Amino acid sequence: MRKRLRWPERKENIVPIHRRFLFGTKEKQGFLKQLAVYALLIAIGFIYLYPMLYMFSTSFMDQSDLLDSSVKWLPSKLYLSNYVDAAKSMDLIANFFKGLVIAGIPTVLSVGACMIAGYGFASFEFRGKKILMALLVFSYILPSQVTMIPTYVLYSNLKMTGSLWAFILPALFGNGLNAPIFILIFYQFFKQVPRVLIEAAQIDGAGYFKSFVRIAVPSAGPAILTVFLFCFVWYWNESYLTELFVKGIASTNSFWSNLVIQLKDFDTSFSSSLLQTGDAATSLNESVRMAATAITILPLLVMYLFLQKYFVESIDRAGITGE
Repeated sequence: MRKRLRWPERKENIVPIHRRFLFGTKEKQGFLKQLAVYALLIAIGFIYLYPMLYMFSTSFMDQSDLLDSSVKWLPSKLYLSNYVDAAKSMDLIANFFKGLVIAGIPTVLSVGACMIAGYGFASFEFRGKKILMALLVFSYILPSQVTMIPTYVLYSNLKMTGSLWAFILPALFGNGLNAPIFILIFYQFFKQVPRVLIEAAQIDGAGYFKSFVRIAVPSAGPAILTVFLFCFVWYWNESYLTELFVKGIASTNSFWSNLVIQLKDFDTSFSSSLLQTGDAATSLNESVRMAATAITILPLLVMYLFLQKYFVESIDRAGITGE
């Protein structure tokens, strides 16, 4: 009789339960790795959240809470007068809408110009493309302080200082605030768009511009939202260039200002408002300063609160690769 061939017997390596719990398996992460990841995330989150928690906590304290050493994080009562005094000193309503105009119009123009430039770099091959890409990267890593004085001289010769044109015209031609990084974002995104869609549109008779409007722009929603948020935040928070170009350091009665510039000059404006009103019960303290700071960043926090879902989805969709 023929003997049946058997597979060689193997002793399976059985991992002990405590090792699987600590170090995990191929399908599941171990306790030690999860502990390290969560500890790192909690530490990073604490670094970011601590200043904001301290700011909002201090902004609701009155002078007695500031002088009381037993009061650390929770005020004895919500003292809202700090926000009222800070809003009056900063002229909240007027400077809020001025800040929206200063940040909003250049942001929209910069998004459109950078999107066109990024699509051109991603879709066309032309002579000198690599040189232009190198210049684009170099212009991003070049410190803005190096070109600040020549730029101011140029804007002064063009009579653009002290007006919104100092932000509008550069953004219109793709040279706005941090525009090179936005062009690179659109370039990388449009490189992932399947070429078959563009080719199919061209076969149907669409030209370059129509293919860009009908195919590329609708598919670039995630990149547009990402660039819009970053660009708006950078324009909103930019105080030095806004004061140098838009407000104009040489003009004494400039119309343009925003909340960030008002926060920069908050001590002077608050003291002058106290002299005008003659309110002896109110004084400049840390709580009022924190309230002014909270008023300045509150519009950005509200914007992120409503757009965070779409922002996360845009980042997720931007990772989908095409052909």
